[in-house]
Amino acid sequence: MHDKDREDESECTLPDKGSVIFLPNFCSIRPVFAVVVIGELLAILLTLASVDRMAGFFGQLSPISLLVQWVGVSSAALLCLLRKPLSRVGNWSAGLAAFGIMLGMTWLIWILIRWLEVGLELSLLPAGDGRGVLWRALGITAIIGVLVLHYLYLQHLWRRQEEAENAARLQALYSRIRPHFLFNSMNTIASLTRLNPKLAEEVVEDLADLFRVSLGDASRPSNLGRELELAHQYLSIERYRLGDRLEVIWDLKDLPEKAMIPPMILQPLLENAVYHGIEPVAKGGRITITGYYRRKRVNLSIRNSLPEDGESSSRKGNHMAMENIRARLAGIFDMEASLTESNVEGEHQVRLVIPHPWWE
Repeated sequence: MHDKDREDESECTLPDKGSVIFLPNFCSIRPVFAVVVIGELLAILLTLASVDRMAGFFGQLSPISLLVQWVGVSSAALLCLLRKPLSRVGNWSAGLAAFGIMLGMTWLIWILIRWLEVGLELSLLPAGDGRGVLWRALGITAIIGVLVLHYLYLQHLWRRQEEAENAARLQALYSRIRPHFLFNSMNTIASLTRLNPKLAEEVVEDLADLFRVSLGDASRPSNLGRELELAHQYLSIERYRLGDRLEVIWDLKDLPEKAMIPPMILQPLLENAVYHGIEPVAKGGRITITGYYRRKRVNLSIRNSLPEDGESSSRKGNHMAMENIRARLAGIFDMEASLTESNVEGEHQVRLVIPHPWWE
């Protein structure tokens, strides 16, 4: 293994799986949105249970919704701020801490609303004894908190079981170099051995790098710089084979090369572009790789020209490769990464978005 490869691998390490807590990442939009929606549904349910006539429904809903939303959003914000220390204490301690945070925020929000009522002479809480409202709010928070935390923990266990069951399948898919690529590369090397031995040696080195990475550990992350280097090596091999039929355009702007990414993500996407867009066409085609970094997101797109009617590829579709990549992205980045495909200006485009930095 080259020294540079060791350096790349040492810089890309994931947190210990055992330190990943069952609580979702409340620093992202989706969990916070879920808190707001669930909180409003809870407020509506509590209001329906407390009013005798529907005429007073909205008048009662406003203060209950205010209390529930403040408790939910403030608890989510505090869990976001404490995500790092909570991830180091384990699931049970993190669950107890989250339960205490919800109860504590309920008490603090009640004090704040009472202070506003006295200072501004408003009526924000439902009518009745103030401490009675507090105890009811704490009781409801405790019940809802236990149910939600239990659901999140069961969901966490289910996801871990899914990850364990899929690990062997993903490793097999990750380590699979397609036979036709290997045979084509060996034929290319055989022809170059007689015509240009030095170039044949370079192709062998590029092929060896691709095999070394493909036979590695799928759970060990790579970085963007290394994956772009492998992409260059793969396209070099295909260019030796296809010659002038393959045109490659690189348009990369200020990409963070140390950005974490699962290994062998770009190569299968480029392989699909070659075998489904370039190889079937007698005159060849063009592949355009575009990349830029914006708003803590690495954006990469791979566009390839499409065959005309009657020139479609005889190879199987690329759905397995796409699903494999999506599963591997979800295993590291949860819902923060995406892989989409579409047709743009008569060309097929695959767009990859990954967050950077990650695990802040």
